[in-house]
Amino acid sequence: MLPPEKTRDLARSLVASEADASTTSLHTEPATVRVYERLRRQLGAPVGVDGFQALASRALALAKSESPRLSAVQVTANGDLRGLGAVESQTDTDEDGEAGIVLIAQLLGLFLTFLGEATALRLIEDLRLQVDVRTEAATNAEDTTASAADGPVMAAAFEDLLLEIDRLRKVSNRIETLADKHPGMEDGLVSVAGNIRSIATVLDVFTLIRSKAGGPQEEVSNLQKNLYMN
Repeated sequence: MLPPEKTRDLARSLVASEADASTTSLHTEPATVRVYERLRRQLGAPVGVDGFQALASRALALAKSESPRLSAVQVTANGDLRGLGAVESQTDTDEDGEAGIVLIAQLLGLFLTFLGEATALRLIEDLRLQVDVRTEAATNAEDTTASAADGPVMAAAFEDLLLEIDRLRKVSNRIETLADKHPGMEDGLVSVAGNIRSIATVLDVFTLIRSKAGGPQEEVSNLQKNLYMN
């Protein structure tokens, strides 16, 4: 059987995994309450409703001796847990979730003894995998939604850039025209016109990379350095 500290660590791990999964979805119950409900469905299958209720009631009695904050918590006839959410919501920040973790740890310890360590740990690991899959699916859905929402915004940004690139090229052409009119300033104006045209070229390449290949901005920065060095 796992030592008590290992069982407590396992309880904390399950609660932490559930808390991480809840960041991508809407939940009103504390993570410890959700972990208890998942354990009730997972571990209740091999022992039945009455068996789970008996073990959960014993676990709660043991947990109350460790954490008086659980005094108002009850296990119903069908194994549901009542009152833990209220306890967790009133817990100080420094003790956040500790009362619930004590209860989860006691419940895990009883099932490790009743079902055997190998069987209980396999069922608990299956539960952890379910949480991981749910977290990954929710994260992928968020990424897809974000990408779809960013599409129109990116399209508008590229359109604005193309307009500015066109304006820069027109400015460069007008400055070159001034160079023809003012021969004494020809060298300086031609140089300025060339620099502006280089900037327009950099922006043009930047727009192409980001719109088609999604390349990093470092590529554009390196290109800009090369253009000014040539």
